[in-house]
Amino acid sequence: MKTTELISYIENDKLNSELCRIYGEENQSEQRQRYLDALNEFKNIYGEREISIFSVPGRSELSGNHTDHNHGKVMAGSINLDIIAIASKTDDGVIKIKSAGFPEDVVDTNAYTTPNEKDFFKSSALIAGMSKAFTNAGNNTGGYVAYTTSNVFKGSGLSSSAAFEVMVGNILNYFYNNGEVENTEIAKMAQYSENVFFGKPCGLMDQMACAVGGFVYIDFEDTKSPVIEKIPFDLSGAGYALCIVNTGGNHADLNDDYASVPKEMKSVANYFGKEYLRQLDKDTVLSSVEKLREVVGDRAILRAIHFFNENERVTTQRDALKNGDIKKFLEYVIKSGQSSFMYLQNVFTTKNVSEQGLSLALAITESTIGGRGSAFRVHGGGFAGTIQAFVPFDLVEEYKNKIDSAFGKGACHVLRIRPDGAIKVL
Repeated sequence: MKTTELISYIENDKLNSELCRIYGEENQSEQRQRYLDALNEFKNIYGEREISIFSVPGRSELSGNHTDHNHGKVMAGSINLDIIAIASKTDDGVIKIKSAGFPEDVVDTNAYTTPNEKDFFKSSALIAGMSKAFTNAGNNTGGYVAYTTSNVFKGSGLSSSAAFEVMVGNILNYFYNNGEVENTEIAKMAQYSENVFFGKPCGLMDQMACAVGGFVYIDFEDTKSPVIEKIPFDLSGAGYALCIVNTGGNHADLNDDYASVPKEMKSVANYFGKEYLRQLDKDTVLSSVEKLREVVGDRAILRAIHFFNENERVTTQRDALKNGDIKKFLEYVIKSGQSSFMYLQNVFTTKNVSEQGLSLALAITESTIGGRGSAFRVHGGGFAGTIQAFVPFDLVEEYKNKIDSAFGKGACHVLRIRPDGAIKVL
């Protein structure tokens, strides 16, 4: 459809049922207006064109806290916060993306085909990297113009950058490859783009969860061919909301904290002549604790124990969801959170012990909804930022009010696990 035709289509409520399916009925009206605003902004920038609408969700890590970097297992879920793109195909090989609040990125896919260190950490590098990844895989690539807007808030552990990468590939897939490239392959291309062109040595979990959608289990034992399983479970149908609590913590100067986790886990593996903990088992580590303490220190051993136990928890939680056993799944959410606090030790930084927003949020959560059918844990990398809570619908309002009173209005984000990953909406 042309831009004006699509605006009229949405104004006449013809997209409402699809918006309800993607975002939930309670968010349909807000999303309808969001789509209309994006269409009008596209028209202001790029004029009247033949256009399509695309959506890629953010993601939430649900289990497997700090395991992927040691070839472990994770479970993640796509959420009903997303990046949407209004896009139109062009024939000049140039990709132009204007993201709300940012300058337009312009990338000539015919010229920008090799990584350039001066472009590291720029969104233009991600665009170039995705185009190159499509070419490397024997797929078609080309130009388009797009306007994007995202409500995946940054610094939340919900993977706004991964959603952007996957979106670039999602549009290339439908415009130049008839939508035939599997979303799992687009996720791998997004990791390549971020590693090689963007200069960030990330894992694959974020991109895979954003691309595949729903509940997804990933086993990274073989990182080149990870085991990926989408699990058909309806969290909303089971009566639960996923709440992400933004504590407003300071992320500055936390790089050493984040880096210490894989470094210490790998130091335990290295003691036994291995590269990753996945190449070991817990009994081997525990049988050598006395000598290990002298070489790697106590915290590294505790973090290794977390890794082994967390891997088992992920498998248990996957099986629980496949069997429709939400109670058991939530039981292990609690166990995961306890392990992150006691063994992984990523709930606060020792650089500023007076600031413990995550610990406080967990304490308030436990005192408010603990023992009432809920579950909660640290979310993502930890040390600052967010926690997650699985909250029965009848407790959501009470919980949200309590959290917002402590951390400020809007601190508690009430989300759904959305069924779709990267899609073409229309």
